[in-house]
Amino acid sequence: MLKVLGRANSVNVQKVMWCAAELDLSVERVDIGGAFGGNDTDDYLARNPNGRIPTLLDGDFVLWESNTIVRYLCEKYGASPLFPISLESRSRAGQWMDWYIAELHPPMTTLFWQLIRTSPEDRDAVAVDKAIESCSRLWALLDNHLASHSYLLGDELSMADIPVGCSAYRWHCMNFQQPELPALKAWWTRLANRPFYRKHVMLPLT
Repeated sequence: MLKVLGRANSVNVQKVMWCAAELDLSVERVDIGGAFGGNDTDDYLARNPNGRIPTLLDGDFVLWESNTIVRYLCEKYGASPLFPISLESRSRAGQWMDWYIAELHPPMTTLFWQLIRTSPEDRDAVAVDKAIESCSRLWALLDNHLASHSYLLGDELSMADIPVGCSAYRWHCMNFQQPELPALKAWWTRLANRPFYRKHVMLPLT
């Protein structure tokens, strides 16, 4: 059985759990990190020297970095469309997954920490405004792409949608003025209609 080390309310753990569910994989998840701790123990650091979550255990094989875990699960256990057949389509999937990590994840993390995990009186208003501006620009870029695509690679869900899709839930659920991005909203609504997305991603923001 696959084992995922990491707490359920981590966006990076949610990627892995949602992906595994779409692949119909049996997974045991263990609460690690955040309020549960355990990610600074010698045993955990021997598996993941960064002390971050999630960590995947697939028998004797250990893997960390959530996007890499998603790619691994899709390639080892999946098929098209989750794991695209052609090199070109797989490269496009990787492009969007890397874009999310490099561009969108940092300002989204700022928003989440400031608006969800920081009390109103302690928030950095300048940081919030800057993050909203950056996120709005990046989500608009994706909205433009999705104007001609049902999902990031075309007509069906692929591994490309998983990291960005987890972040889209947070974007649509945080309370602030957002630009009108109809294609993005329609894509997110399609994700929200998927049972495994609702189960693993649409959790209370804490």
